Amino acid sequence: MISDIHSNILGLEAVLKDIEKKNVDLTVCTGDLVGYCTYPNEVINLIRQKNILTIMGNYDDAVGYEKLVCGCDYPDPKDMENASISLNFTIDMVTEENKRFLRELPLEMVLKFEGKNIMFVHGSPRRINEYLKENSKEAEEVMGEFKYDALVCGHTHIPYSKKYGSKWLINAGSAGKPKTGSPDVNYIIINIGDELNVEIYSVAYDYEKIANEIINNQLPIKFAENIRTGRG
Repeated sequence: MISDIHSNILGLEAVLKDIEKKNVDLTVCTGDLVGYCTYPNEVINLIRQKNILTIMGNYDDAVGYEKLVCGCDYPDPKDMENASISLNFTIDMVTEENKRFLRELPLEMVLKFEGKNIMFVHGSPRRINEYLKENSKEAEEVMGEFKYDALVCGHTHIPYSKKYGSKWLINAGSAGKPKTGSPDVNYIIINIGDELNVEIYSVAYDYEKIANEIINNQLPIKFAENIRTGRG
């Protein structure tokens, strides 16, 4: 499970190369292919080339439909301003064909593996941009009424797994813009048997090249700092 690539082609390539070493049956992406970094078309093209099942993220929705806002819930006005800069830059960059691909992504998906029903969303089953942070009130509410065996989401950029009774909440982290305090990108593998087993993997890559590309394209310096530090 991968998520929140945010136009970081080097992060995505590193994660997919690492996944190839594992004995996986299927790769699913929980959205936000675009935004923030400078390679949106390259990321979309690679996802399409690899036929990776992908859920629509809030940035995919905003870019695909050329919206005025990205759907990010930032309390700091400066962060909202930066998100708008990112959105406008990405809308200008992405081809019409790739915008159509983003518009056609599903908002949710339920797949059955080994008798387990797993739901995939970007934010939450309630909203595309809802943060289900670990141990949060929102996560408790969602899982309190959740009807499948596991929920896999993204949006927070921090991978984790937690069991609520017999049901699992799993966050796929970020393969392009991690918020773990490390620049290494990350993803998760779910092993399915009688019980689910979740493994979190981190992968090093040339984040400095991505940070420099952000600066060279005159995007906010904070974007480059976030890539270098794994914060933001």
